Amino acid sequence: MGGTFVAEEMPESWRIRGAGYLHTGYYFGFVFAALANFTIGTHFGWRAMFLFGGLPALLLAWLRRGVTEPERWLQKEKIVHAWSWWRPLAALFTPALRRRTILNSLFMIVSICGLWAGTVYVPAAITALAEASGRVGPAAAQLASYATMLVAFATILGCLAMPALAERLGRRGALAFFFALMTIFIALTFGKVFYLPQNALPWFFLCLFFLGFGGANFAVYTLWLPEQYPTECRATAFAFSTSFARFIGAGITFLVGAGVRHFGSLGTPVALTAIAFAAGLLLTPLGAETKGRPLPS
Repeated sequence: MGGTFVAEEMPESWRIRGAGYLHTGYYFGFVFAALANFTIGTHFGWRAMFLFGGLPALLLAWLRRGVTEPERWLQKEKIVHAWSWWRPLAALFTPALRRRTILNSLFMIVSICGLWAGTVYVPAAITALAEASGRVGPAAAQLASYATMLVAFATILGCLAMPALAERLGRRGALAFFFALMTIFIALTFGKVFYLPQNALPWFFLCLFFLGFGGANFAVYTLWLPEQYPTECRATAFAFSTSFARFIGAGITFLVGAGVRHFGSLGTPVALTAIAFAAGLLLTPLGAETKGRPLPS
């Protein structure tokens, strides 16, 4: 919970831009992973990639040594640590915050559905299309790496665009924009383009750019969720919404897998996840708009 005070020490414009810039680090990781797979994985196999993937953890441990907590958090820390472990969690379901917590968890579930469509199944879809066009083995793996890099690059652009969207459209409007983009391009990419009899790969790559841009919807939460909760439960709210959604997302993978077995391909089952984003669009007007409002103390 310590980092939750950082936002309170920033002007709103800095906080908005900081959330967008900070979230790009996640997708830079995808770019580096795709480059590593292109150069290491295709030549030395998964074991070498597995070892390489552990290096960022060592970097994180080194960076953590130089991070200091804000003074305001250090003053509040003694009070919060005197609480029982369940009290910040219980605060999320008080009458004042219950609706926000439920809606934020539902929004995050929608986004997790997009994570499966926008990231997890892209390499498999590209590999299938590449093999259908006669490119197998390392050639197919390299195309999958290109696709992963494209999606990550587009998502970085979306994260950088998020602050301007959040200032112009509000937090709900920015989330709705990304949800609309995901609704359209998940259905189009996997439901239509994936099944094109000719030239599917070029069109699929084109659609992946917009799918990746829409994947920046996660960056909205980096800004929006901390603005909705007081310091005592701000980090708990973020952790609960994201973690609860991932439990549900784990179940969605089984549903998509069952759909792949039923339909005999991954296109239609993944395309159906666009329904979740359509539902999310209907829910966004119910969210708490925090644009221009002070952070809860």
